Amino acid sequence: MKDIRSILKERVLVLDGAMGTMLQRYKFTEEDFRGDRFKDWPSPLQGNNDLLSLTQPEAIATVHAKYLEAGADIIETNTFSGTTIAMADYHMEDLVYELNYESARIARKVADEFTAKEPDKPRFVAGSIGPTNKTASMSPDVNDPGFRAVSFDELRIAYKQQVEALVDGGVDLLLVETIFDTLNAKAALFAIEEVKEERKVDVPVMVSGTITDASGRTLSGQTAEAFLISVSHIPILSVGFNCALGASQLVPHLEVLSSKTDFAVSAHPNAGLPNAFGEYDETPEQMAEQIKEYLEKGLVNIVGGCCGTTPEHISAMASLVKGFKPRKSLANSLE
Repeated sequence: MKDIRSILKERVLVLDGAMGTMLQRYKFTEEDFRGDRFKDWPSPLQGNNDLLSLTQPEAIATVHAKYLEAGADIIETNTFSGTTIAMADYHMEDLVYELNYESARIARKVADEFTAKEPDKPRFVAGSIGPTNKTASMSPDVNDPGFRAVSFDELRIAYKQQVEALVDGGVDLLLVETIFDTLNAKAALFAIEEVKEERKVDVPVMVSGTITDASGRTLSGQTAEAFLISVSHIPILSVGFNCALGASQLVPHLEVLSSKTDFAVSAHPNAGLPNAFGEYDETPEQMAEQIKEYLEKGLVNIVGGCCGTTPEHISAMASLVKGFKPRKSLANSLE
């Protein structure tokens, strides 16, 4: 299969959209999440979307297929919360390897089917590595600012287990995404480098932070440039932003990244900002019109969608990118 680094020089690649948004359409009940295997599990499981890779694998495969049909080049595994730290909420720490392995295997199978149908448009699987629900940089207790709910080493160990399972399951890339705390991300990147060294494999790594508010900073207080500097010591494929903001609000932050790095630049924003009900109203056409600004300014190499986006949004992006060249200044990073 053609290497993704060489394809990035030729065209803008399209990442998939939101897995959670699509799964909500199924209206799965507690019983659906449990399936037969977990029907007697002692704690509630509804909302544990990663578990659906074991209990509703057909739904996960169908979502992947819909995004690939829409024109996505890269699909993300259903593993956003696939660490022992995040799975502790459901007392499912012991299932982490299986959850990640099976999620990767499902995505791999669907991607391979599409590549076989269109060999000139290879489809890639990115192992989704979320931020966990704990932060290493800040205290969750306002009365004890020195307290940390998790340590760097605990994060490193948890991420390493996830990465090993994703690699075993057959992913092409690893996507450390929705980074609100760069220290968490550095633990993930450290773990990835450990696995790559131990296994003598070279898995391309995408890094995607999240700007949490109008101040233009991550939750742990970094500007776009500071975030970039913090991760640039690692040989990554791409750096970018996702979630939290709509497409238009991301423009100034992407401009910073694009002007200061030789890594590829990615963006997968939300479908606008959430309304009073926590839902996303931006249509595929509205979102594509905003993504067009990224392309006209030559800011990105990879675009996709986060919260609220659907195959229709991704289809609109896939049609749009055909008329544009990818962002330049990649000579140093993608040789």
